[in-house]
Amino acid sequence: MTPAFKSVTFKLILGTAWLFLLVWPMTGIKPEGLEFAQAAQIVGAALVAAMAIVLASKLGRKVDLGVGRAVVKAASRLSALPGALWKTAGMAALLAFPVLSPRYGQDVAINVLVYVTLGLGLNIVVGLAGLLDLGYIAFYGVGAYTYALLSVHFQMSFWLALPLCAAFAAMAGCFIGYPTLRMRGDYLAIVTLGFGEILRLVLNNWMKLTGGPNGILGIKPPALYLPAPENGWGMSRFLLKSPISQYYLILAIALFTVIAVRRLTDSRIGRAWEAIREDETAAALMGVNTFALKLLAYAMGAVFGGVAGAFFAAKMRFVSPGSFTFIESAMVLSMVVLGGMGSIPGIVLGALTLIALPEAFREFEHYRMLVFGAAMVFMMLFRPAGLLPAKRVGRRSEEAHS
Repeated sequence: MTPAFKSVTFKLILGTAWLFLLVWPMTGIKPEGLEFAQAAQIVGAALVAAMAIVLASKLGRKVDLGVGRAVVKAASRLSALPGALWKTAGMAALLAFPVLSPRYGQDVAINVLVYVTLGLGLNIVVGLAGLLDLGYIAFYGVGAYTYALLSVHFQMSFWLALPLCAAFAAMAGCFIGYPTLRMRGDYLAIVTLGFGEILRLVLNNWMKLTGGPNGILGIKPPALYLPAPENGWGMSRFLLKSPISQYYLILAIALFTVIAVRRLTDSRIGRAWEAIREDETAAALMGVNTFALKLLAYAMGAVFGGVAGAFFAAKMRFVSPGSFTFIESAMVLSMVVLGGMGSIPGIVLGALTLIALPEAFREFEHYRMLVFGAAMVFMMLFRPAGLLPAKRVGRRSEEAHS
């Protein structure tokens, strides 16, 4: 062992022991709840992981270059495959997933797709237009309560109410955005946070309309009219109540959102949003109507939030203000930042990371949120642009000269 190797190893062991002692009170585990052997296994696993990192860094260039070349070669071969083949395989996997997975997996997949829709809607505001919105979940609540009220009081079907939910959410986006979008930075974030909390308090206290904290019950699920063999191939009404049918419905909504956001990103409006995000003053000097386009970004992002809210109300058949708290806005914003602002595949990956992974590690309930927080910190330190950052459209002049 070289002196440098001994020094690094000692630091890793000391840091591991210090971290273990630091986080032990946060786990809520009492001494009698964990045997000494189990504690020794946890510390031992951490030490083995630390030693593996050190040894991997000391093995030399040959192994490192060999693995690196193999990874690059495999990636190049995979990228050489036609894009249509990847899309076909992905669609086949999405369509087959609910049939091959248990009920629990179907529920998790539905939840992931709902957050994918929300994340893509917020991506328009945060990722494309560069506006920090901490109250985005308000539009989710507007869509949910709009469908709940239309279904319970007016017996309106889900398909007729869906565009109305999107329209009311867009109106809410314009109502919130018009007085606030002249602000920038932290001030805009604080005001959007305030509007989100105002809406939650209105839903919680307007007893005659929203039912207050009791919420609204009796919401109708979506229905389809399909030919039934037992009815002589006549049209019969099928309620979309099973998890499989709900999965396919939210999958269609999520795919529509992906296509719509992709088209918006590649359009002239999307380019204008990116110009506002990079330098609002320069965009205004070039003739971009910054205020109108920022308001449009708020409205378009709210549309997808309203659609996701309508599905949520139809799926749960019950809504209450407790489902639209600030922590939900923070979760959706974390997906956008973690996956990569402006990147559609990144947001999908961010939703999978923040929704599916905690469910996969549910057995480690005392540690999973601690690991999640540490992973977010390391992510922001070593990959601040996100897991799959968006590709830049060209380079700015100062980048070309650097």
